[in-house]
Amino acid sequence: MTDLVQRLVPDELWVLFRRVVPPTEVKRPQGGGRRRAGDRETLAAIIFVATTGCTWRQLPPVFGPAWPTVYRRFAQWSRARVWARLYRVVLDELGARGELDWPRCAIDSVSMRAAKGGPLTGPNPTDRGKLGSKIHLITDRNGLPLSLGISGAKMHDSLGLEPLVRGIPPIRSRRGPRRRRPAKLHADKGYDYDRLRRWLRKRGIRPRIARKGVESSRRLGRHRWVVERTVAWLAGCRRLHRRYERKAEHFLAFIAIAASLIGCRRLTQHRTPPAPDQTTCPSDTCA
Repeated sequence: MTDLVQRLVPDELWVLFRRVVPPTEVKRPQGGGRRRAGDRETLAAIIFVATTGCTWRQLPPVFGPAWPTVYRRFAQWSRARVWARLYRVVLDELGARGELDWPRCAIDSVSMRAAKGGPLTGPNPTDRGKLGSKIHLITDRNGLPLSLGISGAKMHDSLGLEPLVRGIPPIRSRRGPRRRRPAKLHADKGYDYDRLRRWLRKRGIRPRIARKGVESSRRLGRHRWVVERTVAWLAGCRRLHRRYERKAEHFLAFIAIAASLIGCRRLTQHRTPPAPDQTTCPSDTCA
């Protein structure tokens, strides 16, 4: 295993990934055949594509498997929802260690151009009507992503609130039962609708939404800036600067990979300091 693979996929991330990747039955032809590329090397190559933004064909040979093998494994794992499950496992680990701060959460979205079109795209009113997609997210008080989703760029932010809140999974806690509801949810004026306030209160969540023409977004910005920082963390994974994937599941896979790396970085920052010969989590490239 090369130093690059070890740096991109440290032991802690590899342990979590092995919990979610489906077992593979290796069938070799009678005459022998090539040895199957290792999952760790393949995962490192996928993370390299996500963080650098390079195309699959530009993958350097240092990882071992050729780019068609890496892309094929990425597509297989995307269909098997491996990336979504990895994201869930990272959230559970964060919750079990008490790293998630639930009292104040924030919601926001960010639009990007869709270079090749595909499902869940649409004309972007902020980009001269060019085709684009939108990432919706909810973060905790520290900016750690709790729920993620995608839509066409034309979809109004307010329509994403209910699916995102429902999409927060039941996450482990250091003490007590699993949790999936924040105490407060901060949002800008794009979510200023009474029906959303009623919907949140019905679920025991206090809405803190700026009112159009009444309140300044700057006042709520004291708590909402963390979600904007998380958007910048996601953009640190250069594959998300634009949507190059025609398939929505592949685009969502890269979002889940970026969110998992952000969570992994938090885990490695708050663990026991490693020995001098150990490496830290590579997700610094995503934050």
